[in-house]
Amino acid sequence: MDGAIVTILALLFLAFVALGVYATVKVVKATKRGVDRTIDQARRTVEDTTLRAKSIGQAGVAGELARLRLSLRTSMRATQEALKAGAVEDASLRESLDLFQRLSAHGLELDEDLKRLEKEPDRAWVAAQLPDLTARTERITGSAEALRRAARERARKFAEDDLSALSAQIDMEAGALRHWDRAESGPHAAGGTAASADPWGEPGPAATGHTTAGSGGTGAAEGPQALPPRDPRLTAYPWEKSARPESTT
Repeated sequence: MDGAIVTILALLFLAFVALGVYATVKVVKATKRGVDRTIDQARRTVEDTTLRAKSIGQAGVAGELARLRLSLRTSMRATQEALKAGAVEDASLRESLDLFQRLSAHGLELDEDLKRLEKEPDRAWVAAQLPDLTARTERITGSAEALRRAARERARKFAEDDLSALSAQIDMEAGALRHWDRAESGPHAAGGTAASADPWGEPGPAATGHTTAGSGGTGAAEGPQALPPRDPRLTAYPWEKSARPESTT
């Protein structure tokens, strides 16, 4: 019996150790990914700043190469962010993401070509290549821009359709909430001799303790009850101010 208890305790200890090792490995991997992302972001920021400075401060071939690289990187990054953000709510954009990945392969190849040409000593030969490089850049950035604009227009169209449907529902609900207008214009409201049966109208005679003439004090309807006020502490929208709690003193 004691041997079985020892075995169970040993197994539990090994299970806890294995779980701790697994959790540690997961944390280390997640930390490494976070550090890698931070380093990549910092490197991209430095490269973009350098290219921006070259495109402005340098003339000739060097400035043109920097301008092409900066235009390519800016357009591709903006398209990637737009497609990834839209694909979270719109599954049809996943196909667009696949197309963008194929386009990215061409973009990366062009960026590497431009980067190598920055170190090319024969500037005259590089200048002769600029028309073709410019055309390649414009084709890639044009395709990226088409995907980006289509994704944004699609998201805007869905938002407009949803807002239109919501506005129509609100108009219907508002009309239903105003039904006392029709009730007060009915035959009972014309003579003023009967209590209002509308729960949201003005209090009837029975609610005020009086009876209508000729009724003998019977048959009066109970007056409407007021809607309970909304608790200001239950506000949950950013455009509403949270009310201070009432003092208990």
